[in-house]
Amino acid sequence: MTYLPGLSQPAPPTVVAWSADMTAYNFGHGHPMAPERMELTARLARSLGLFALDHVSVAAPEVATDSELAAVHAPDYVAAVRRVSADPSTPDEARGLGTEDDPAFAGMHEAAARLAGGSLLAATRILDGSALHAVNFGGGMHHAARSRASGFCIYNDAALAVQRLLDGGVGKVAYIDVDAHHGDGTESIFWDDPRVLTLSLHETGMTLFPGTGFANEIGGPGAEGTAVNVALPAGTGDAGWLRAFYAVVPQLVAAFEPEVIVSQHGCDSHRTDPLTHLKLSVDGQREAASAVANLAGRFCGGRWIATGGGGYNVLDVVPRSWSHLVAIAAGRPVPLRTAVPQDWREYVEEKYGTHAPAFMGDDVELWWRSWEVGFDPNDAVDRTVMATRKEVFPLHGLDPWFD
Repeated sequence: MTYLPGLSQPAPPTVVAWSADMTAYNFGHGHPMAPERMELTARLARSLGLFALDHVSVAAPEVATDSELAAVHAPDYVAAVRRVSADPSTPDEARGLGTEDDPAFAGMHEAAARLAGGSLLAATRILDGSALHAVNFGGGMHHAARSRASGFCIYNDAALAVQRLLDGGVGKVAYIDVDAHHGDGTESIFWDDPRVLTLSLHETGMTLFPGTGFANEIGGPGAEGTAVNVALPAGTGDAGWLRAFYAVVPQLVAAFEPEVIVSQHGCDSHRTDPLTHLKLSVDGQREAASAVANLAGRFCGGRWIATGGGGYNVLDVVPRSWSHLVAIAAGRPVPLRTAVPQDWREYVEEKYGTHAPAFMGDDVELWWRSWEVGFDPNDAVDRTVMATRKEVFPLHGLDPWFD
């Protein structure tokens, strides 16, 4: 099946970082970060005709070199990953290597560095002008810090993409993270850098790993206001999440005036995700991707790098959510009532013995209250939003009550 809507609209040159080699990032059977997430996404995007579009190129990422990784990671950490990768029987738990979340496996360095290479490829294509949009759905490893693995993440590809943009002459970058978990690693890497605005909307650390990302975490000395956190209550659904996004993100992006947006699209915010407690639909996640694309168009001349991230409902949610991400990046969004291609459904049912989704959306009614209708102090989402606005908006010359 090929679905190509909106062909009258200008097509942004788009690169998708993908090769089957990326599925080597595999912590083993039963681990939530199943590599099938990537293969199923690529297969669905191809069945939808997205990879066949003339303005979309699919490029196989290279393994990032040690010197490339050192742009955001400590050299001794990269060396430690190499050691554990060569001999998984000698974990380095002090650096998060060989833990329950990040089990050691042979070839771990190369596999993680290839995912990093996908986001470096994306940044290079943005810098040289050969792409306006870039997608690395195998990336989004936002928990990896400068010297430590964490939360299924070894190397922080999103931070590497941001740093390559800066090193390539970009003055300011906005990083928008919509994963259910706080984007703590990326935030920590750029904590003291006023050139990078990190915005993370996530389930509160009171109920979810990594236990950070509260409104009063605003950035280091000289960079106050460039770390922005919206810690949403467990159980927040589409309406509350989208209200929070539109009450915080567009205003700050407009005030910050970035030249490129890098975004992380973990889809573990879905109501059926086994690891989190948010209640979004694929429809809501698609709206979030569309909103980020619109911000890139309004403020960055369209320049946008999108990565994947978390997402642990491997069959029903991740492939659809990330195929929507690819479609939006390609400027050919797939309507939510589009039937999932029959060949993809048959593949899932034959290989995994389960029924695949029939449609590209969850058939929900998307609605949210605009912030302009007023602040409700009895609403937990509104209290969260106001806490963030009070902490950060004045640092950007914005009024937390009215802007």
